[in-house]
Amino acid sequence: MADANGGGVPDRDLVLPGVRPVDDARPAMAGGWDSAADLWKDPAEIPDPASVEVPDELRAQIEDYMSRYPDYHSASIPALMAAQKWHGWCSDEAITQVAAVMQVTPAYLSSVATFYDMLRTKPVGTRYVYVCTSVACHLRQAVDVYDAIKEAAEVAGLEDVEIREFECLGACDMAPMASVDGRYVGPLSRDDAPELVLQIKEGREVMPGRGLGDPGYKLPWGTRA
Repeated sequence: MADANGGGVPDRDLVLPGVRPVDDARPAMAGGWDSAADLWKDPAEIPDPASVEVPDELRAQIEDYMSRYPDYHSASIPALMAAQKWHGWCSDEAITQVAAVMQVTPAYLSSVATFYDMLRTKPVGTRYVYVCTSVACHLRQAVDVYDAIKEAAEVAGLEDVEIREFECLGACDMAPMASVDGRYVGPLSRDDAPELVLQIKEGREVMPGRGLGDPGYKLPWGTRA
């Protein structure tokens, strides 16, 4: 409601159609997907490559990915995946290192990392098991497989491993299946859970011969995936 001196926000009933009321008391923050954006913050800067230490192997990986695309921005996801593998997650340090090599702002990479599920922005474990529970896998008792793996992990005292359900991993012909550190294994059953967890804990290959790309790997009905 406007005050006697004409200040404040005018009564909406008194505003002419098509005219938008303006509030001079603008908020310092605007809502965003994950957290509020600071409207008064200085513009983001691209990190100086000379001032950011990047492991040689990681730098080489990122530069290789950049060379594969007409627009180097398309390398953002594989570059962040490489940094995540190196650091265990997309930490501020990891994102800054990628930004320094790609010569983009950390904010740009953060927007990518917070959008894609497979990019982790919190330290949830250096290794992971993603159990697909989307339609094809769900119909083949994927949730039971997930529950069994979680239970086996608790019994075995498995640490530093993120175990979670995943919406879709795009391997429906292997249903039910899981991604173990990026390696697709399946079809799985509840009975596989104890051995799968033990293999991870002991640092052994998970489900040898049952991973996509393994020599001689075939689906239960005899065809190759």
